[in-house]
Amino acid sequence: MRPHLPDPIRRHVPRRLHVLIVGGGASGALMAAHLLTRGHGLFRITLVERDGPVGAGIAYATREAEHLLNTRVHNMSAFPDRPDHFRQWLAAEPEGRFSTGDSFVPRGLYRRYLEEILAPWRAGAQLTCVGGECLRIEEVGRGVIAHFSDGSVRLADVAILATGHPRPDPAEDRLLQDPWRAADVPPDARVVLLGSGLTMIDKVLTLLANGHRGEIVALSRRGLLPRSHAPTRPLPLGLPDVPLGAPMSALTAWVRRLAREAEARGGTWRDAVDGIRPFVRRIWRGLPERERARFLRHGAGWWDVHRHRAPPASDARIAAALADGRMRLLRAGYEGAERLPDGRIALRIRPRGTKTHVRLEADVVFDCRGIRRDPKNSASPLVASLLASGLARIDPLRIGFEVAQDCRLIDARGQGSRHIFAIGPVSRAAFWEITAIPDIRDQTARLAEDLVAAHAAAPEQELGRQARP
Repeated sequence: MRPHLPDPIRRHVPRRLHVLIVGGGASGALMAAHLLTRGHGLFRITLVERDGPVGAGIAYATREAEHLLNTRVHNMSAFPDRPDHFRQWLAAEPEGRFSTGDSFVPRGLYRRYLEEILAPWRAGAQLTCVGGECLRIEEVGRGVIAHFSDGSVRLADVAILATGHPRPDPAEDRLLQDPWRAADVPPDARVVLLGSGLTMIDKVLTLLANGHRGEIVALSRRGLLPRSHAPTRPLPLGLPDVPLGAPMSALTAWVRRLAREAEARGGTWRDAVDGIRPFVRRIWRGLPERERARFLRHGAGWWDVHRHRAPPASDARIAAALADGRMRLLRAGYEGAERLPDGRIALRIRPRGTKTHVRLEADVVFDCRGIRRDPKNSASPLVASLLASGLARIDPLRIGFEVAQDCRLIDARGQGSRHIFAIGPVSRAAFWEITAIPDIRDQTARLAEDLVAAHAAAPEQELGRQARP
């Protein structure tokens, strides 16, 4: 039996707030769901998605069965107080009826799940989903004005940026293809994938499913592959066990010690990582800027491959491709590329541990270097306008917008916005671990509660108060 999906609750309210959510991927869809279910009629939502269906974004737009969630079903509920909600939904779907809480299911199913959660609200007057692109947001008086690519203008009380991961800029290097867009790859082509993380795994699985026969080369400086998921028993840690504010050297030693303790108990390093996970945001918040920079230079790659793991089935296919020679992992830095007279691409690379540049030829090159990109260099028109107007600023390490702990956007003067918030990957600089559904779900639930409480306290007043980072 299909689980109950929340219906709109109609009751008299002093004034219904109009919330504009820019970005209709998973972050935007979860934000809308929490505002509508927790607000009990307080909010009218406009959800803006430029590129595709609601709930898709980069991660869930795929329709390929080989692209699996890299989180188990039991951790993917949209609602933190209903942890079994997604599994119950799957039980009523033909593709998911045999799934368990420990399954890794196709990501396209999760898009359909988010779409169906919002469907009752779309049928009413509280949720409007619009296409097109938001080019500019102004903060005026008691709200915001949003300008769209078709020339239209929308007024709202609150704007929430849920713009997701920045995509590779095609103007940056026209020889590199976007791995999230369909491409015609000849079956015998040599394909080079820049990066060796989860995006690379997706692309390799797509190539193999299409019968690709040519060599596939994954290129990255360290050559680290995501580790595989396996059963875990997270170490029972409390806040007093966490060395908040310690330098990276001490934190690294602490993590390694916990991994050894987990293995001594008969477990694996996964028990240590999963025990640490609930405290990652607190650890990140307590790190001085210089220690955050050290982590990004030396530790982030190692943390990511242990924290963001591959589903066992995906890991097995990659291992088989490496073993039989269909795929090769090359430890080298990418230095640039040029088009050869015959149409092929020559990459200039520097093998790890050397100072010598060598040439690697390819027929097709995909940029799978991940999601950590300078927001200015990958700026959409909206991001560029927010920076130019001073309504936003990039954090010193250039991994995202500066955002206060209550998700308010920080402006060029260091002040928290009264009406503009940021959630999901765009808020990475403040929260670091904000790309997985469990983290985004909890963040959006808290922000929804804050907005409900603020409106209940002063229903006829503006929501904003000046916040500092």
